[in-house]
Amino acid sequence: MKKILLLFGTRPEAIKMAPVAKEFQKYPHEFNTRVCVTAQHREMLDQVLGFFEINPDYDLNLMTPGQNLYGLTATIIESLKPILEKFSPDFVFVHGDTTTTMAGSIASFYSGAKVCHVEAGLRTNNKLSPFPEEINRQITGRICDYHFAPTETSKSNLLRENISEETILVTGNTVIDALMKSVEKVNENPSQLIQDLSKHIDDKEVILVTGHRRENHGGGFERICKALKRIAEDDIDRLIIYPVHLNPKVQEPVKRILSGFNNVILIDPLAYQDFIWLMNRSKIIITDSGGVQEEAPSLGKPVLVMRDTTERPEAVEAGTVLLVGTDEELIISKALELLNNNEKFEKMSKLHNPYGDGLASKRIVDFIKNIK
Repeated sequence: MKKILLLFGTRPEAIKMAPVAKEFQKYPHEFNTRVCVTAQHREMLDQVLGFFEINPDYDLNLMTPGQNLYGLTATIIESLKPILEKFSPDFVFVHGDTTTTMAGSIASFYSGAKVCHVEAGLRTNNKLSPFPEEINRQITGRICDYHFAPTETSKSNLLRENISEETILVTGNTVIDALMKSVEKVNENPSQLIQDLSKHIDDKEVILVTGHRRENHGGGFERICKALKRIAEDDIDRLIIYPVHLNPKVQEPVKRILSGFNNVILIDPLAYQDFIWLMNRSKIIITDSGGVQEEAPSLGKPVLVMRDTTERPEAVEAGTVLLVGTDEELIISKALELLNNNEKFEKMSKLHNPYGDGLASKRIVDFIKNIK
């Protein structure tokens, strides 16, 4: 029996690793599957674990006030040592580009486990954008033994870095697996928050906004918020709904610039199921999130990405997202163009999602099954 450890720490990782965990758990006679969370994000992580009914076998609970990258990296490596020594997994799965991913891959390498990277091969090739995620991905890519790339572009990135083709599998992105399993569940059993929001929204046009990237802190968020203010002023019957990230560097400019507008709703970060509902209800989405770039096209939602670079160029090439950076005028012009020009909106909303068919997790598990 192969011993599998799935390691993650943030809400986006949990969403994308949940379907992988569920797929491994279908085969208890072939895999001894365990889940370890670092809780790099505590409250937001727990919401996702509850929704997907995943009970971690190990919870490191590492989130502390004023946490920094130095301490977090060291603590993850140290905290994983006894777990890796006791369970002695054959394969450790990490995801994406977080500090948990990078530090967890190093610790797993030290333990002698085979390291498997879900969502491998995304690159901007600019080590400061996104920071520190781009370097986290690259370090993980050098360490890991098996690379589960979501697209052919991601695979090509790995091949250019001299990664052996035999160790790469193009799977699609597991976030689409999670989304497809979740939409129906959310519609069947809406939360009280969804019921209340639905009444408030009624039949109004909705713009959904999310933003948290470190590289946008400071002047970037000032410009983003000023752009949103002007979009709100353009049509007072249009609603902007912004679940505001808990980071004080996000909260301060958002609340200072956008509070007091009747058609701007600032709310706390949403549970995954509530966010899925709100994505589905919105007309367009303005975000700096990587996961949203992948999810929204499956729901037919055009996305404006508030970043200057993206490690997801497939979406740009497919036309399902537009890069607008933190340029105030560009955010305004592209948003209003989609909102006011129905032909442009319809064209963008009907484009094919390049990120998969919802079977990524099955491909990953089948690959591991066939390793001798």
